[in-house]
Amino acid sequence: MEKDFHFQTKLLHNNHKVDKGTGAVSVPIHHSSTFHQFDFDTFGKYDYARSGNPTREVVEEAIAQLEGGTRGFAFSSGMAAISTAFMLLSKDDHIVLTKDVYGGTFRLVTRVLTRLGIDHTFVDMTNLEEVEANIKENTKLLYMETPSNPTMKVTDIRGVVELAKKYDCYTFLDNTFLTPAFQRPLELGVDVVLHSATKFLGGHSDVVAGLAVVKDEELGNELAFLHNSFGTILGVQDCWLLLRGMKTLSVRMEYSSKGALEIATWLSKHEAVKKVYYPGLEDDPGYTLQKSQASSAGAVLSFELEDREAVKKFVDAVEVPVFAVSLGAVESILSYPATMSHAAMPPEEREARGISDGLLRLSVGLESIEDLIADFEQALRSSK
Repeated sequence: MEKDFHFQTKLLHNNHKVDKGTGAVSVPIHHSSTFHQFDFDTFGKYDYARSGNPTREVVEEAIAQLEGGTRGFAFSSGMAAISTAFMLLSKDDHIVLTKDVYGGTFRLVTRVLTRLGIDHTFVDMTNLEEVEANIKENTKLLYMETPSNPTMKVTDIRGVVELAKKYDCYTFLDNTFLTPAFQRPLELGVDVVLHSATKFLGGHSDVVAGLAVVKDEELGNELAFLHNSFGTILGVQDCWLLLRGMKTLSVRMEYSSKGALEIATWLSKHEAVKKVYYPGLEDDPGYTLQKSQASSAGAVLSFELEDREAVKKFVDAVEVPVFAVSLGAVESILSYPATMSHAAMPPEEREARGISDGLLRLSVGLESIEDLIADFEQALRSSK
């Protein structure tokens, strides 16, 4: 019966809606690091909390169900999830990944995986011909982030999956910006879906977490082995916070994405704004493709002012959003990619990706959209 529920109902009504032992409507937090074994010869389901914990298991089952996968994994951070998934690769393997990748992923690929003998090529993943031209005999992974961070470029998920099947590669996709509320990559053929659950899934700026989901059973077993081997697990208190946040995911995403479209439309007409990046705008290059593979353009947008000085004046004058690292919270978060999310990239790499000194990223929260626009109007006047 659960399979027939709409997404927002699944967030609340699943196998763990009530505790079977007590009837509690909140998942119990099992703060146990080890578990008594009642039989000398046959151990129970849980033995040591790194390998499995009842509270963490609820999170993992929940995200697997929401993404349409068979197995989920809860990690101590988004980067822990991404790093562990990369360990599915081996020495001398090669990765093709989008140029517009999160700064932490860029740092991992360029400064850590290279030390392990895993090579990479950055490409414009909006161009499938360029993607295919850079696939080598030893290419084992095509890595997507769509919409990309922070310039919101849209990758053709189905097209990349088709290439991966042609050349026998894995496909990973960072689904942090849209979550399964708006985009379900496993249903489009992706092998591993990754999340910084710190963002929209948690939604309240009070937990750091990462998630991964797979559909293939064998791949799930391999990732489970790595998860246990590295011990990159999410603690039970954070699991509980994440579960609480996920209950309101649908209503938060719907409201914030509606606000993002209103703000993006308003910014695109403002004389002080050079450019707006948001695939929900009809004149955005990724608009049609985005509509074909996701149900919304999401709650994140970026916009470009004249230069760094204009950005500084704007940030000093703005009052409603917090100016901070991260995104996806109930409060609107304004970020400066050049010194925040993409600080790990050298300046020339940032510029090549369109991450100029005038670029700001906005994650729209749950405030009044009228208040946000009025606040931005007075701040843009100050930035001149």
